[in-house]
Amino acid sequence: MRGATTLSQTLAILFALLTALANALALTTQHIASTRKADHSSTWQLTLFLLRQPLWLLGWVALVGSLVFQALALHFGPISEVQPLLVSELIIALLLRRLWIHQRIRRLAWLSAGLTVIGLSVFLFASSPSGPAHVPGASSWVVPVLVCVGVTMALVLFARSGSPSRRAGLFAAATGVTWALEATFIKATTDTISSSGFVGALAHWPLYAFIVGGVVGLLCEQAALHVGPLKVSQPFIVIVDPIVSVALGVWLYSEKLRSGAGHLGIAGLGFLAMCVGVVALTQSAPSTMKAEIHRL
Repeated sequence: MRGATTLSQTLAILFALLTALANALALTTQHIASTRKADHSSTWQLTLFLLRQPLWLLGWVALVGSLVFQALALHFGPISEVQPLLVSELIIALLLRRLWIHQRIRRLAWLSAGLTVIGLSVFLFASSPSGPAHVPGASSWVVPVLVCVGVTMALVLFARSGSPSRRAGLFAAATGVTWALEATFIKATTDTISSSGFVGALAHWPLYAFIVGGVVGLLCEQAALHVGPLKVSQPFIVIVDPIVSVALGVWLYSEKLRSGAGHLGIAGLGFLAMCVGVVALTQSAPSTMKAEIHRL
C-alpha cells in the first residue's frame, strides 16, 4: 500500500510539472505566432494568418496536452498538491524566454524565480498534502460550488468599473477562483471516466460542469488580460488558484495537511515566500516576448 501511494504521488508530481510545461509552451508559442505580423486590417485576416502558423497550432496542441496532463495529475494526487505545483509554469516560461527567445533576463527575475521555487518546496514539504480515497457525494458539492460561484459573480460585478489595474485584479481573482473550482470538476470527471468509461461519463454531471467551468474560466481570464496590465492579472491568477484549491481539496475531498502549529506555520511562511516570489517575478520579467536575437 505504501509503495502504491508513493508511485501515485510521484506520478501526480510528474504530470503536474508536465502541465506547467505545456501551459508555458502554449503561452510562448501562441504569443510569438500572434506577434510575428501585426499589419492585419481585420480579425478574420489575423485568424487566417494564425491558422497558417505552425507555432500557433503547436500552442493549441500544448493546451490540449496540458488538460490531459492536469487530469492525470489530479487523478493520481490531491488537488492541494497538484494546483500549487502549477505555479512552476512561471519559472518554465522564464527559462523558455532565455533559452528559446534569447531574451536578457534581469538578475532580480532569476532571484524571484528561485524564491518562488524555494517557497513552493517549503510549503509542499511542510504541509505534506495527502488525499484519501474519498469521493464526495452529489450533495457535498452544493455548498462549495455555490460559494465559489457567488464569489466569482461578486468579483466580476465589482470589476465592471474602476481603474484598469483594479479591474484586471478583480477579473484575475475571479479567474483564480474559477480555475480552482474547475480543478475539482476535472478530478470528478476523471474519476467518473475511470469508473464508467467515456460513454458512461455522458450520463453524469461532472463532465458538463467541467465544460461550463472551463468556458467561464476562459472568459474571466480573457477579460483580465484585456482590461489591464499582465503584471497585475498574472500574479492574482497564480496566487488565488492554489489558495482556493487547497481549501476545496480539504473541504470536498477530505484531503489532509500535516497537523501541528509548527508544520502549518512553516507551510504558511513557505506559501507567503512563494507569493512574494511570484509578484516579484511578474514585475521583473520582460514585459514583452520580443526576441533580442531572432532564432525562431
